[in-house]
Amino acid sequence: MPRKPTKAKKKTTKKKKKKGATPTNPSLYARVKAEAKRKFKVYPSAYANGWLVREYKKRGGGYR
Repeated sequence: MPRKPTKAKKKTTKKKKKKGATPTNPSLYARVKAEAKRKFKVYPSAYANGWLVREYKKRGGGYR
């Protein structure tokens, strides 16, 4: 039995996924992040990242 021809699939353009909030002051963010790495034994943790965000905002940083 002959096979049916398959239809050509339409290529869909993927939308770029948002990466999240970006810091408005990258140098300040880097300093606070380095401090967080020294302060916490396990850096990539929810607790450490929460501290990082609070401290960064306290020092005048923001996100867009």
